[in-house]
Amino acid sequence: MQKEVMFAGFGGQGILFSAKILAHAAMEEGYEVMWIPSYGPEMRGGTAYCMVIISEKHIGSPIVKNPMHLVAMNRPSLEKFAPVVKPEGIVLINSTLIPVRSGRSDVDELVIPVNDIAIKVGSLKSANIVALSSFVARSKLVKMETLRHCVEEEFSKKTKLIPLNMKAMEEGEKAVVNLKE
Repeated sequence: MQKEVMFAGFGGQGILFSAKILAHAAMEEGYEVMWIPSYGPEMRGGTAYCMVIISEKHIGSPIVKNPMHLVAMNRPSLEKFAPVVKPEGIVLINSTLIPVRSGRSDVDELVIPVNDIAIKVGSLKSANIVALSSFVARSKLVKMETLRHCVEEEFSKKTKLIPLNMKAMEEGEKAVVNLKE
C-alpha cells in the first residue's frame, strides 16, 4: 500500500502544517513516510502545496505526478491539482472558498465548508485542522485517535490552542459523518 496525499491552498492556510501532522500520525503508526513541502513565493499568498507519501514499504521516489488524494483549500488549487488525482481517490473541497466541483465522476468528492466550521469552532486559523480531520475520517489512512495525539503533540508548546484544535478535529470528523446521513 502506498498512498499519496497532496495538500494545497494559499500561503497562510496551514497547508504545510496539516500535512506535517498527517505525516507524524503515519509515522506513529509505523508507516514509511515522506513529507515534501513546496517553499518559495507561495508562502506569501500564492498556491502552496505539500505532498505526503505513506507506505508499508520503503518509498522508492519522492516524485509523484498523480497523487491518490487531494485536500484543496482554495479554487486555484482545486483547478490545478484535481485533474491529476488518481481515479478512486478522495478530493476534499473547501466549499466555503470553492464554489465549483472537480468535474470528476471517478473520485470521491468530499465537499466540506471548512472555513465556516473553523469560524464556528472559534478561529479561522483552525481550518487546516478541520480539513485534515475530515480527510482522515473519510480516508482512514490513520486512526483518528493517533491523529488526535499528534495534534496535541504538535501544539504542546502552545497548550492554550489544544482545546480549540480538538474541537476543530471533532467538528471536521462530524462533518463527514453528517454527509453520510
